[in-house]
Amino acid sequence: MFSLTGAELARFLLGLVALLVAANLFGYLAERLTIPRVIGEVAAGLLIGPTCLGHFFPHVFSWVYLGFPAEGKLFGLIYQFGLILLMFVSGLRFQARFPREDVKLGAAVIAGSTVIPFAVGWLATYVFNPAQFLGPDHNLLALRIVIAISIAVTSIPVISKIMHDLGIIHARFARLVITIAGVHDIILWVALAVASGIVSSKHGVSAAVLLKSVAVTFSFLMVCLLIVPRFLRKVTSWPANLLFRASFVGYFLVILFALSDIAGYLNVDVMFGALLAGIATKLTLPPHLFQRVEASVRDISFSFFIPLYFAIVGLQLNLAQHFNLGFFILYALFATAAQGLVVYLTCRAVRCDHLTSMNLAAAMNARGGPGIVLSTVAYTLGIINQTFFAILVMLALVTSWMAGAWLRGVLVRGRRLMPGDEHLVIQKVQEEVAFDPQLVPSHESG
Repeated sequence: MFSLTGAELARFLLGLVALLVAANLFGYLAERLTIPRVIGEVAAGLLIGPTCLGHFFPHVFSWVYLGFPAEGKLFGLIYQFGLILLMFVSGLRFQARFPREDVKLGAAVIAGSTVIPFAVGWLATYVFNPAQFLGPDHNLLALRIVIAISIAVTSIPVISKIMHDLGIIHARFARLVITIAGVHDIILWVALAVASGIVSSKHGVSAAVLLKSVAVTFSFLMVCLLIVPRFLRKVTSWPANLLFRASFVGYFLVILFALSDIAGYLNVDVMFGALLAGIATKLTLPPHLFQRVEASVRDISFSFFIPLYFAIVGLQLNLAQHFNLGFFILYALFATAAQGLVVYLTCRAVRCDHLTSMNLAAAMNARGGPGIVLSTVAYTLGIINQTFFAILVMLALVTSWMAGAWLRGVLVRGRRLMPGDEHLVIQKVQEEVAFDPQLVPSHESG
């Protein structure tokens, strides 16, 4: 019933191996070039996908990735698992506590960088014609919400990875930005979940449908943040909880997929459920157990599922046929200016100095993973078409590169990121495995 023929399995594994090799290799090369790894992983998909291989050698691309009817669904399953795990890991990294001296600044940046850019993005849909980017669902209200989110969204995974690569993850600036991005993205994911609920409604768009979607989304959010962690703390400690004792990591993966499934049945986006599952897990566990879960999930996710997810994003893009370069340039300039200017002015309003304000404006413009997730969820739901999907993905990649380049330039010039980081010591962690000749079998005879 669920089996594949030997030839089909071999074809699928060939495509999977090629994609995984390319994703890890290009991701590694991107990091060596001081570029966010996600850019290299998406570039791998562009190289192997319709943009390059499919354009110049269409028969080879079709043979490898469209070899039998179910092959696309198999890659789609890997793609969805990668996205679910990415959202779960993002939830595990969620930080909600500001140091006392940063409460005022953090609250101001969260409010300013969420509300104003979202409103600016919404109003922009009345300046240009958004209908040209409508997907199969033809829901203009949901499209306007997606456009507004794309202007305001920030990336937790990418900005934290940039800070880690620069060796400043321990800095006051890094802690502040990651905390702001966490709260910031929760708010914007609520908006995306509302858009998902509108699209899923079978009764058309009305005030009642909109209110119901908002109410269900916020109720689900509150339950996951306030009730689920308390429930899990009690259930996990039960002596009769055999599942927890049978498989520590498996237990929390069950929670992940259960909350994602419940979100889907409530017409709240499945990926929002995965994000909240990560946050609930973090709120449930003491530090030593949380570190075990995070390390276990991170290892399998970032070595297999998440690189494949970003590579398959590139695999779905066809920049040769479905990309409006002129509009993308204008949209990227608009999005960067809107978010950057609002964050800069907000920081200045609470009496931050010029350089700190510029640094925060650059960091909050990194759309990275959440920007790509936004585009893929909206594309999967039929809210946007392939042309706008490509624009949003490229916007996420370009703004992530810009943020990393700006912060690296500040450090190279010996400037501080914000007050408190004047004597910052760069602490880079070497993650590569050193070559040890003793690990190589000797071919010399006794």
